[in-house]
Amino acid sequence: MTDPDAGEQSELLPGMREAVKASRARSSGRKSATAPTSEVDPVARVLVDLPLAHLDRPFDYSVPAAMAAQAVPGCRVKVRFAGQDVDGFVVARTDETDHGGRLQPLRRVVSAEPVLSPAIAELSARLAERYAGTRSDVLRLAVPPRHATTEKAPSPPAPPPAVDLDAGREAWAGHEPAAAFLDHLVRGGSPRAVWSAAPGTDWPRLLAHAVAATYSSGRGALVCVPDRRDVDRVDAALTAVLGEGHHVVLTADSGPAARYRDFLAVLRGSRRIVVGTRAASFAPVRDLGLVAIWDDGDDLHAEPRAPYPHTRETLLLRAEAEGTAALVGGVARTVEAEYLLRTRWARELTPPRALVRERVRVSVAGASDHELRRDPHSRAARIPTTVHDAIRSGLATGPVLVQTPRSGYASTLACERCRTPARCARCSGPLLIEAPTSPPACRWCGEDEPAWSCPSCEHRGLRAPVLGDARTAEELGRAFPGATVRTSSGDRVVASVDARPAIVVATPGAEPVAEGGYAAVVLLDTWLPLARADLRAAEEAVRRWANAGALAAPGGRVVAVGDPAHPALQALVRWDLPGFIDREIRERQDAHLPPASRLATITGDHGPVDDALTLLSPPPSAEVLGPVDVVDPAGSRVVIRVPRADGAALSRSLAELQRLRSARKLDPVRVQVDPPSL
Repeated sequence: MTDPDAGEQSELLPGMREAVKASRARSSGRKSATAPTSEVDPVARVLVDLPLAHLDRPFDYSVPAAMAAQAVPGCRVKVRFAGQDVDGFVVARTDETDHGGRLQPLRRVVSAEPVLSPAIAELSARLAERYAGTRSDVLRLAVPPRHATTEKAPSPPAPPPAVDLDAGREAWAGHEPAAAFLDHLVRGGSPRAVWSAAPGTDWPRLLAHAVAATYSSGRGALVCVPDRRDVDRVDAALTAVLGEGHHVVLTADSGPAARYRDFLAVLRGSRRIVVGTRAASFAPVRDLGLVAIWDDGDDLHAEPRAPYPHTRETLLLRAEAEGTAALVGGVARTVEAEYLLRTRWARELTPPRALVRERVRVSVAGASDHELRRDPHSRAARIPTTVHDAIRSGLATGPVLVQTPRSGYASTLACERCRTPARCARCSGPLLIEAPTSPPACRWCGEDEPAWSCPSCEHRGLRAPVLGDARTAEELGRAFPGATVRTSSGDRVVASVDARPAIVVATPGAEPVAEGGYAAVVLLDTWLPLARADLRAAEEAVRRWANAGALAAPGGRVVAVGDPAHPALQALVRWDLPGFIDREIRERQDAHLPPASRLATITGDHGPVDDALTLLSPPPSAEVLGPVDVVDPAGSRVVIRVPRADGAALSRSLAELQRLRSARKLDPVRVQVDPPSL
């Protein structure tokens, strides 16, 4: 059909055309303003989707009578705010308002589906307070974008569950007191546990049985794991334990239609078991009975978008608010998990020492006196004779895993003679070699440097202090010419390998799961993760080594190349991971570092950071460290430290700082509470 006003508007001048549009908009507003309002609960409290901290609160709007049935708490609406239509969520309906003037009406109800459940609305408020952010930022993480076609389709109900509780107790045997933990879940209780999995444990199957025990009591469960490969493993385990149709997978990469379909299935109660990555931690599971997280030390659990919540903290807040059971699991234990045990918030599930000794044997190939007598060149060798022997004997029975901490070919270069780091002549960026036939190139600007010479000694030779997985695979291929060599890193991650003999070179976190386990596991360049200038360097190194070592077959051999006297490697040799983290937390308490204290950082350009310090009113117990210059991102950073008891006060002061800066429209800074690394 033809627009009756099209000819009229085409004859108007541009200025007059805009005036006509404005007049019609005002007329439309008057009609809406005079429209009758709902007789029941005529006021809607709307959380407007605005990223401005000083406007982070619900606003009252009147509910037109025509929208009264659709404008339910939790639905999406359009409202008029500051002269434009913006999105929002109705968080409550009431019959009174504190506003003294006339309320603006709701513009329209986008969807009557109550996608924001009361529990998630409350969780968003608590997370915004905890991380000094805004609720709108949290809700962008919690509620997926609407897919209208998917919303119209019904969610089919789940089939009746059939849970084998005896199989669950059998699977958890060896992690005590797991039987009591499962029985508590079956009876509808809410136990809390920190679980240290034994090497070689099929942890997805154990998680599935914990979920099944909760499900048998008529409650739901939520499981968060670091990446898609882990999701697939838990997905398969849940299907094997419960059958098809009882759970959904929620990940950010599922696609808009599939993600929204599964989200609605959970919201409507047709599915009450969810497994996913950090995007699943906000799933609106009905009758939630268990929240579980695997490998909570993995940095993939830290949200890179404001307000930067951690999956572990999100789930623990849900456990507190909704009275659910909680399970924090992993091969290695984080200091935060250890703190839960120390404060008696949770109990320990751990394997006996005898079982650990049966599962794994760890040794260190380093420059000890005994090693030097056997192999005089082992001090300078990256792959000593001991490692070659372990790989050769492992290949006789199955696959061998070689973990190297860097991807690529030669990711760091230095002068062959004087060891001066090789830098780009154009931008001073670090040089690297991407392939055997490639010339040195700058990692920052991409410029080739085929004729590089050392600025200190003018020598033209280069050496690689750190080799990547591609170069490592090339060296091992030459050393073992008859063996198949595979790599897994970056965007070429291999999920699993079969039981045939092969050498698998992988970076941390990209290790494939071997059928039946690896005959041997080799950990190269252990000095590199330990040399990181980071608060969690040793904790993270042990976690990565333990995750790789746990992939060995029962009785398999693990060989680490490094300093045998280092406490982290000594803990790995004894597989005393709880003892290592206990020592780590005691040292942090002595140094007033997390988790004994709470930290926050303010990062940005020098001027805005100075302005933030001027406006900040921290608790009296706060220590302000800095500002100091930082490289990534370029600018300066301030660290604010308080005792753990004053952590909530620090968050409140930072939230007030955010409101002041937002109201005054100051240049942005990044405020991060409890950053995952420092």
